[in-house]
Amino acid sequence: MKNFVNPFIVLITLAFSFAGCQELDLKPQSWLKNVNMRSQSPDEDEEEDFSELEKFETKVETPFVGDYTQITGKNLIALQGVGLVTGLKGTGGNPPPSVHREALLREMRRRNVKNPNMILRSPSTALVIVKAYLPPLIRKGESFDVEVYLPGNSEATSLEGGWLMEAYLAEQAMIQGRGLLKGHILAKAKGPILIPPMGEDVEVANGMLRRGRILAGGISTADDRDLALYLRNDFKSIRNAQRIANKIGTRFHHYDQYGIEEPLAEAKTDKKVVLKLKPRYKHNDSRYLQVVRYIAFRETDVAQRVRMQKLSEEIMIPEKAERASIQLEAIGKKSIPILKMALKSPLLEVRFHAAVALAYLGEGAGLKHLAEAAREEPAFRVYALAAMSAIDEPEAHLYLRDLMCMTSAETRYGAFRALWTLDKNDPFIRGEDMNGQFLLHVLQTELEQGTSHDPNQKEGSNARNGGPMIHITHRKHPEVVLFGSEQEFRVPMAVRAGEVLVTGAAGSEEVIVSKYEVGEPDQRKKVSRNIAVVIRTAVEMGASYPDIAAMILQAHRQGNIDAQVEIDALPEGGRMYFRPEPEDSLMALKSGEMKSTKPKRRKGSRVGNENMVPNIFHDGAPQSKRSKKSEYEEEMRERAEAEGDSDNKGEASLSDTRKPKASPTDEEGKFVKRGAFDSWLRYFKK
Repeated sequence: MKNFVNPFIVLITLAFSFAGCQELDLKPQSWLKNVNMRSQSPDEDEEEDFSELEKFETKVETPFVGDYTQITGKNLIALQGVGLVTGLKGTGGNPPPSVHREALLREMRRRNVKNPNMILRSPSTALVIVKAYLPPLIRKGESFDVEVYLPGNSEATSLEGGWLMEAYLAEQAMIQGRGLLKGHILAKAKGPILIPPMGEDVEVANGMLRRGRILAGGISTADDRDLALYLRNDFKSIRNAQRIANKIGTRFHHYDQYGIEEPLAEAKTDKKVVLKLKPRYKHNDSRYLQVVRYIAFRETDVAQRVRMQKLSEEIMIPEKAERASIQLEAIGKKSIPILKMALKSPLLEVRFHAAVALAYLGEGAGLKHLAEAAREEPAFRVYALAAMSAIDEPEAHLYLRDLMCMTSAETRYGAFRALWTLDKNDPFIRGEDMNGQFLLHVLQTELEQGTSHDPNQKEGSNARNGGPMIHITHRKHPEVVLFGSEQEFRVPMAVRAGEVLVTGAAGSEEVIVSKYEVGEPDQRKKVSRNIAVVIRTAVEMGASYPDIAAMILQAHRQGNIDAQVEIDALPEGGRMYFRPEPEDSLMALKSGEMKSTKPKRRKGSRVGNENMVPNIFHDGAPQSKRSKKSEYEEEMRERAEAEGDSDNKGEASLSDTRKPKASPTDEEGKFVKRGAFDSWLRYFKK
């Protein structure tokens, strides 16, 4: 009996002790709550309102939305289909038996095509595999690039001059034992095939003829793709999802047609919060997601002011400026005075980050510094131009026009792309619709006064502008941009634009554009040697965008074009920035200006990365891993930039293909950038 009573007495004693602890509020949970007043778990924040003591808490331990969430919706969806290319000049062939042939025959029968096997045997047709990547955030009906290539066992030899008939693209997977499984149809594709520039290697050139691209040839038929935040498993709940949506919606919202405020975040489940893009970030969703992640999940007004004071100090430190600027941007309009103060820094890196944040806050005070960053520093260029495209102010138009008169090809075309994004109807860059296939932009840059300082300008060259240049695209936007409206072909000449022939006799002020086709009336027209006029005439006679692009490249190789010719000369992300040496920085801080136009450099830091390139400068294709050779070339280029010797032309410059290939540097130590052919070869390499 004694052994039974003792445990019973102990239990009663413990029960009374626990009750006393409850009355005195001595529970362990209470001790922890009082010691750590700013909980790191949203589930522990029982009340939305702060206690009186918390309202005056000055400890900066702000939890951010990114601490509790992960982002989805930025992935590319791989699509594949089988299609039929027509219009080939005897380079097609009968495809051998395969799952692709059976799939194409089924599709042709479904469309009630008569004698499908006879069509496939024709030398003017070829079966092709169609591949594409459905970009993130694409809306239903929007376009994207597609690739086409001949199967390895195909009898066809070339896709040059071909047209892809409408083909459906779906998610597909090859499952062992079950064959090729097809998912939902998410897009369709059609259009003229663009073949990459040919190299001197015959074997490689023949391989390049077996594949090509259709710019903006894919049309999304899927539902709109949106971004989403997923709560971490240990924090998911309806309450937390709603609170995160409210925090984002307070910072980012828009107004509907009735003027009612609508938040840009909505909690769908206990784990998922759907995001909509703020229009200002439409062309730079990576920046938008960075800012969303730094929105405070729980923070008092006093704590926010203390944090802003700390950020005002950190933004003046180059190593901390980027993160500080994003946090200030996430806070919103309250941060504008701090960011404007940072514009007074003598360091370009600080001014750049502050100006970018101001741009996305709708403030144009940093436009001058963004233009300076785009002009002076390749590592900042792509982000500076994207930020300028987000500010619809007259001053932004003027700065971008000025940048289009530089000598750097990527700066000129990057500025054009930014201005086109800002206002497609700007009279300076407004394009002409070329038969619905591409746009022709004729810029009167020869009438524009160039910038007073051009870091890439060579001694003795024209100080007014970068001279005439022709830019063509091999991805995303089919367009021809003529930097200089008075450009003319040199004669004698004989070039082709598909079936259209352009000829000119020596000493003639005119050229003849003609087309001769069996069963069709002959077309022949005499026009001036002006390149824009010739392009318009060739399109009138039926030339496609691939035909015009091939004509320009052929004329350039033959010496019929004096201007610089560039392909996809786009600024890049993920470049290295070499900060000034400490002694130079100290000198700048004391004097208020840099004492040397080429300051000493030290170990650099990478600005952004290849996957964070703003949408207007990204082709939507996945970034492939770089080979050791390309990594070496990147290192050499970074060294050249560090020495201040890089001319910063577009990496796809055709003029660079004529430089010696024996060494990655020439006699002056300049990096020889890869040519258009090498760029295409890397792009298609799987």
